[in-house]
Parts: sequence; C-alpha cells; structure tokens
Amino acid sequence: MTAFRNLRRSSPFLAASVVLAVAAFSASAQAPQTTPARAPAAPAPQQPAPQQPASQEPSTDGPITTLKARVLEVNLIFTVTDKHGHFIKDLRQQDFGLLDDRKRPESVIRFTQQTNLPLRVGVMLDTSSSIRRRFQFEQQAASEFFTQVLHRNDRAFVEGFDIQTDMAQGFTNNPALLGVGIDKLRPGGGTALYDALYKTCRDEMLTIREEGSTRKAIVLVSDGDDNYSRALESDAIKMCQRAETIVYAISTNVSLNKDKGDDVLKAIAEATGGTAFYPARIEDVAVGFRNIEEELRSQYSLEYKPSDFKTDGSFRTIYLHAIDPRYVVRARTGYFAPRADQ
Repeated sequence: MTAFRNLRRSSPFLAASVVLAVAAFSASAQAPQTTPARAPAAPAPQQPAPQQPASQEPSTDGPITTLKARVLEVNLIFTVTDKHGHFIKDLRQQDFGLLDDRKRPESVIRFTQQTNLPLRVGVMLDTSSSIRRRFQFEQQAASEFFTQVLHRNDRAFVEGFDIQTDMAQGFTNNPALLGVGIDKLRPGGGTALYDALYKTCRDEMLTIREEGSTRKAIVLVSDGDDNYSRALESDAIKMCQRAETIVYAISTNVSLNKDKGDDVLKAIAEATGGTAFYPARIEDVAVGFRNIEEELRSQYSLEYKPSDFKTDGSFRTIYLHAIDPRYVVRARTGYFAPRADQ
C-alpha cells in the first residue's frame, strides 16, 4: 500500500478514484459473470526493422501493451506475491482494486485464479563467446524447463543468439524436439541482444494468430552485455510490449558484483511485467528456470471492458493493486488503444 499512499499524496483525485474503484470492483465480483469473452482480433501490423524503430509513441515509465484493433476488452495477466516473494494463488476478484485510465472498468468479464490459458513461450539462449564456459549449464536447465512447463495446449520454441539469431526449434509441444534443438547450439561470436529480442518478438510473438486468449512469455538467458546491436534497449522493450510478451531474464553473471548487463536484464524484465533472476552460481541457473515455471502456473487472468473507451491511439494507464497491504501485484501498467482508422 506504500504505492497507494504515495499516489494519494501526489494526486488526491486519483487516490479518491482508487477508493471508489475498489468498492465498485469488489461489488461487481458478487454478481456472476456470464458474458463470454470475445476472441481477440488479429495482432497489430509488424513493426519496422531494428535499425528503423518507430519513435512516435508516448513515453511511459512502466510496462505497456497494444490492444488489438476494435477489441474493447483488456486481458490482464498478473502475479501476486507476499513481501518475501512467495506466490499467493487463492485470492478472489473482490480482493483487488482496479482503475483503467483513472476510471473503474465498465464491467468485469472474467476472473481466473491460476489461469491455464495456453502458453506460448520461447527460450533465448545467449550463445556469444562471453558465456562459452557457462553454456552447458544453460542447455541442461533449458531442456529440463521444457519438460516440466509444457502442458498439452502449450507451445514453445528455442533459439540461440550472438550477432545473429539461430532458431534451433520452432513452436512445438514436443520437449524432445526442443531438447535436440538446444543441443545443436554452439557458443561463439559477439552479442546483439537488443537486435535478437526485437526480431524474436516481432517475428515469433507479434505474428501469433489463434482463436481465444493465450499467454506469451520469453525466458532470456544472458549476461546482458550487448556489443553489436543496431537497435537500442528501448527499441527491444517497445517491441516486446507491442507483442504483449512478458520477459523473464536469468543472468549468467555469477561474479560478486552486478554489472551493467544485470541492470539491462532487470530493465527489460520489469518493463514487460516480468522479473530478473541472479543465480549465485552458474549451476543455479536451473533454479531460475524453476522459479519461472512456478510463476507461469501461479498467474491470475482478469478480462474487463474499460469505461469511456476511445479508439484514438492514446495510452491508457492500468492501476491494479491488492486490497491487503501484505501482497504485491506485478502487472503491466497500461496499453495503447487502437486508432479508429486501423
């Protein structure tokens, strides 16, 4: 609730709106939700290549996403932990307060605990020369991750990257094929992390077209250093946000001191609604994968219809918090509405 107190001090109007929204949001939970969720429309058009990133978007400090044209429902995937980082899985709709563009939502369509929405997940392994001595541990951990995380309706891919990307295995539900792809990867070369992340979200995540909602995530295993990209860090983050993809980062830097690369991984993860993990030993990379697996199976899904929605291309903020101050909510903080001419 510290964030809420700060919000109240900085903007009394918004703080009062939050209180009203909590009451209305909780009240709506008492009535059964019978309105079916609409299937999302086709994803937004592809963005320019990394060397020519778009630059006309509003500036924001938190994670964003892009609503698909003419779809007036928002599907918000979020995680709740206690102050010690333990996942809280059994909260109800009335345990949360929600504001969309400083207004309570027009209606809540669906609220789901421990959502089992189909998962579309990619693992990106840094294969540059800087991680050569650590690469075997990354491969083993990634193979185990796929075996544990994939359920029947889930799909995953694996790729390596140095100055170029190497799609070792495209989307599949078969952990054995993913394991074969992982074993094919070999380290060597420079690092173009931003280019790789930009291209992967643009080509693999933004292009997903399926009936019904899915969850999209990337697990980025790297030391965070980049010495070859034409795209900027902000360009890569923006493309992840457009593709509505959460990034989880696992650092392969096991020195006692964090460096610039660790800060990069943190910035990318937090901007997209994910988190970064910093193993104390390279052998503990597998622990990071297990933490991500648990989080993916502990997420909530909230679908709602915003109030006063306008197809004007504006940025709409999302403020979601737990009523109980013991709990911390991690979710994206806004999205871009589509334009009427899209």
